[in-house]
Amino acid sequence: MAAGPLVLWNHRSMQILVLLSLGLQLVLFVFAGIRRRQTLPVRRFLLWLAYLIADSTAVYAVGHLSFGSAVRENQLVAFWAPFLLLHLGGPDNITAYALQDNQLWLRHLTILIVQVLGAGYVLKKHITVARGQDGKLLLIASILMFALGLVKYGERTWALKCSTLESIGASVKTQPPAIHNHNHPQDIATEGEFHLRRAHSLFHICKRAIGDSSVVEEDSVEITVHFGTAVQGVELWTLMEIELSLMYDVLYTKAAVIHTFFGYLVRFVGPLSAITSMLLFQFTSKDGYDRADVAITYVLLGGAVFMETASLLNALASSWTFAFLSTTRWSWLRYTTLCNERWDRLRRAVVWLRNLVKGRVGGDSRYKSRRWSYTIGQYNLLHFCTRPADMPLGRLAKAMGLDEWWNRKHYSGTVEMSGEIKFRIALYMKRLYSKGRFSTGMLRKKWGEDPLESRGLYHKGILKDSLGFEFQEGIIIWHIATEIFLAKSKRAKAVDAAPEVHFIRMMSDYMMFLLVDRPYMLPGQPQKKLYRRTCERLVTMRSADPRYPSRARITDLFCVYDGPNSSTSRVAERVELANNLYDEYQDREYGEVAPRLIHMAQLAKELLEKERDGTTDSLKLVLEVWMDILIYASHKCSRESHAQKLNSGGELTTIVWLMAEHIYLASAPERDDVI
Repeated sequence: MAAGPLVLWNHRSMQILVLLSLGLQLVLFVFAGIRRRQTLPVRRFLLWLAYLIADSTAVYAVGHLSFGSAVRENQLVAFWAPFLLLHLGGPDNITAYALQDNQLWLRHLTILIVQVLGAGYVLKKHITVARGQDGKLLLIASILMFALGLVKYGERTWALKCSTLESIGASVKTQPPAIHNHNHPQDIATEGEFHLRRAHSLFHICKRAIGDSSVVEEDSVEITVHFGTAVQGVELWTLMEIELSLMYDVLYTKAAVIHTFFGYLVRFVGPLSAITSMLLFQFTSKDGYDRADVAITYVLLGGAVFMETASLLNALASSWTFAFLSTTRWSWLRYTTLCNERWDRLRRAVVWLRNLVKGRVGGDSRYKSRRWSYTIGQYNLLHFCTRPADMPLGRLAKAMGLDEWWNRKHYSGTVEMSGEIKFRIALYMKRLYSKGRFSTGMLRKKWGEDPLESRGLYHKGILKDSLGFEFQEGIIIWHIATEIFLAKSKRAKAVDAAPEVHFIRMMSDYMMFLLVDRPYMLPGQPQKKLYRRTCERLVTMRSADPRYPSRARITDLFCVYDGPNSSTSRVAERVELANNLYDEYQDREYGEVAPRLIHMAQLAKELLEKERDGTTDSLKLVLEVWMDILIYASHKCSRESHAQKLNSGGELTTIVWLMAEHIYLASAPERDDVI
């Protein structure tokens, strides 16, 4: 039995490799889009595995063809070499899996040269020597597929180069915004289509921002006048989400090279070349060829025809084609396709066909895939520190050295954002700009400073000191102080205050989630040591309380997720720990022992006193501080981190950052700080 697979590999290794290569291309073509939205880690892992194995399989197969004995035994196998080049070109909807892949475009160029030479060597040695009419037909088919594979592989390499942040920044000056100054009835045929086209017309702002160019230039001042009319009747959040999905296209797909004159030419030539090669092979005599090899050749040709035809239809029906037609210098083409609605009819037909193939009844799936999930991570430090100590899965993770990873994933959760909190964040941002908080895209003040300063509280003791010397230190201090304040506040327990309390906890737990699970999305120095010490002291305080046993309930022993909003959120224990922390540290003098815990308790005490004497609406103050921290984190996060997170569904901070860029540029004509 053990010899069976080995014998099969020895006799059919080339056949297995080319079929595996084609199968992996189909997997990437079908499932690459799952990266647009947050998805299960298992699905992402399988996609990543397919991405890596696809290139490795094709590269190994070309080498196997160049030096193996299979070609000498069967000339038809040499005809498969161009298909491997075509597979190395990959489907249009995935070029890079991670942002770093774009930086390695020179490595891909080197591999391209080697693989093209290898495939050319195979064809030169085994196909060009063929004689007779059948040999000529196979030679022509090989040349067609070789040329197509070379172009598609080169196109992928060029797409990687064009997707670097440097290239995106440089393209802003050479590519005009996709603004068309005609009112087409089809623009407002559906809400989704209207949003998508408006996002294309403002996409230059996103490109400037991601290319690290926040300075407003003269041409952008003229262009941003269009912003006010473009967002009329359009929710700003929706525009930001769609623009970021367009940026995902530029960073991780071939969109940057497809939607050019050369890209469309390749899309038209591709199916014609594949179909012509299939017909030439059909007319070639199959005498002397193995039937299995003939069948595999037809499968490869059929796969090429399918992939190239799908590539053409997807390119023509893409909203990127609308952007291309809106900016083309050929006015006759723009009039023929857009003004006469020919392109819109083609787009609707292709979308209908796509929905039919996927078995979808509704027609809005293409718009939903470009929208953000409105799901943000949640991590509560008091929830984590009140965990039972005898969890079997936790002990297993610790034994394997994965305890930190387990604690991050197991004790974090998610929550959906409501429309009200989105409205409050946008309103707060607009207020900051109206007050001159930002200058040429740069923050003028420290995180959390504006809400305190507007109430005359910034220069008064603990409230100023509580922001911390480091940004992440300030998050930890305010996170626990917020929990203490909400546990002790009478106003927070009122029924009408429930929405505001929910928003505060959502923002506090979200920023703590970023600190623990995604620190690369935050500015400043990581505060891992402070985080660990704080956790240790809170766990010690909790374990010293005899009212709460450390043993877990039977139903929780094998719980996979234990987030702060789950059924095991331990609200009573969290409130009790917050009360104990307040009682222990509210009146302590500052010292070397737990100085931050003293900060946290005294900050909560100050907020409670402001609430009691009626001088400040402490709930509103705390919410505004967290929104200010969110905006600061969004703006100070690196462009690379924002771009990298688009690969896994995006982040709230990225949307807020892009929204800030739009609001700032929109106000450029009214300001005198434009340089």
